[in-house]
Amino acid sequence: MKYLHPKESLSQDDIALGMRMMLYDAAFVTFMGVLTTGAFLIGFALSLGASNVVVGVIAAAGPLAQILQLPSIVLIERYRKRKALALYAAAVSRATWFVIALVPWLVPREYWIPSFVALLLVHFATGNLANCAWNSWVRDLIPMPVFGTFFAKRMAIATFIGAVLSVAGAVMVDAWKQHYAAPLGAYTIVFVVAAFSAVISLFFIARMPEPEMPAQSGTTIRQILKEPLRDAKFRAVLIFLGWWNFAVNFAAPFFAVYMFRKLEMSMVWVIGLSVLSQLVNVVFFRVWGRLADRYSNKSVLTVSGPLFIVTFLMWPFATMPDPHFFTIPLLIAIHVLAGISTAGVTLCTSNLAFKCAPYGKATAYLAVNALISGVMATVAPIIAGFIGDYTQHFELQISLRGKDTVSGATRFDVPTVDLQGLDYVFLLAAVFGAIAIHRLLAVREEGEVEEAVVRQELMLQMRRMARQVSTVAGMRQVINFPFGTLKQWRQRRRDAE
Repeated sequence: MKYLHPKESLSQDDIALGMRMMLYDAAFVTFMGVLTTGAFLIGFALSLGASNVVVGVIAAAGPLAQILQLPSIVLIERYRKRKALALYAAAVSRATWFVIALVPWLVPREYWIPSFVALLLVHFATGNLANCAWNSWVRDLIPMPVFGTFFAKRMAIATFIGAVLSVAGAVMVDAWKQHYAAPLGAYTIVFVVAAFSAVISLFFIARMPEPEMPAQSGTTIRQILKEPLRDAKFRAVLIFLGWWNFAVNFAAPFFAVYMFRKLEMSMVWVIGLSVLSQLVNVVFFRVWGRLADRYSNKSVLTVSGPLFIVTFLMWPFATMPDPHFFTIPLLIAIHVLAGISTAGVTLCTSNLAFKCAPYGKATAYLAVNALISGVMATVAPIIAGFIGDYTQHFELQISLRGKDTVSGATRFDVPTVDLQGLDYVFLLAAVFGAIAIHRLLAVREEGEVEEAVVRQELMLQMRRMARQVSTVAGMRQVINFPFGTLKQWRQRRRDAE
């Protein structure tokens, strides 16, 4: 088929068409991205009887499949039709959800978990082959000067649509529980809808033009590994992203588990908090995208990365040891801060690897990055699952206690820290995240600036947004406070001293 063949060169119209089709694709593939991941995936797994270890294995299935990126590179380099490979592999990957949706109805109960995990591996394996071809193709299609801004727009569209879908899916699952007790039927409907929409998105991908691949000499796995690993600049990126993926995947798969099991929250509450985070994402994708294009991805990560780590530390305080008056406000604060920070982290961790990969060699470089990050992301949730189950009955409590020294009576006893099970997982994830941020300092990216510059620019952007929505005169006065003047005054005092 002619439309599957790459072109020698792309015109501006071709590039514009490709970017437009990518936006349409984002709108439909979001159905699968939202309705088959996060709380829906974890909820389905828990309904099948999954433990923390099984949840960890399920979370590891996707990264584990990234190992197939290496033979995928050889296939891409020899076949040299990235568009065709991406379409065929994506079709198989997305169709798998039709089968997963029917597991509770066609498979004996004792085989639910093994069948589910096996099908997930098929889904992720073929999906990673598609992503490997797609990443290389898109790297050569989208002009670098607008790369950050364009993908910020694409992510914003996907996030907005995802927020609406999440709420609709959550309402249906909870309503189904009320009428039929078991939610498996609801998950079946959700997964079928997701699969249909993901298949529709393939028609838009098919319309995207593909430029011819530049000549590449080495096509063996050894040759593929050698060059990216010998590149000192890209090696620093690999180390940072490896540690970062380990930290994130150590904690993130268990956020929903924590809310479902320990906080006993409904699907609507879990999804509602997720949607809140996604809506904040929509706003800040554009902010971080502009900052990334203006300064660098590394500069943005030095600010957004630590903010995300802070959210790991906040989770254990949601229960002390039980849900309390401040649990919901704290969860809201966690998800708002996560929304702000993950917008920058998601955008810039992806773009950093894209930007640091040499033109024409993106296939090998990005696949090696996917392999290393995938290995770290595979190991992390499995280890975390074992730690979560092992420490489930090991409680560490630190309290503030007031005691009358005369009568011996306790006047007050306020728990300040109460760690049990997944609480240890979140704290360890924060430690690993700090290691990742430290490794980020060794990364060298063109255009990077000091962290303070990005922080100042971010605060300026937030003040501008606040001006647009504020109708209270007093609030405007706060927003318009002359921080720059105050900073200059403090600097003059330091100089005088």
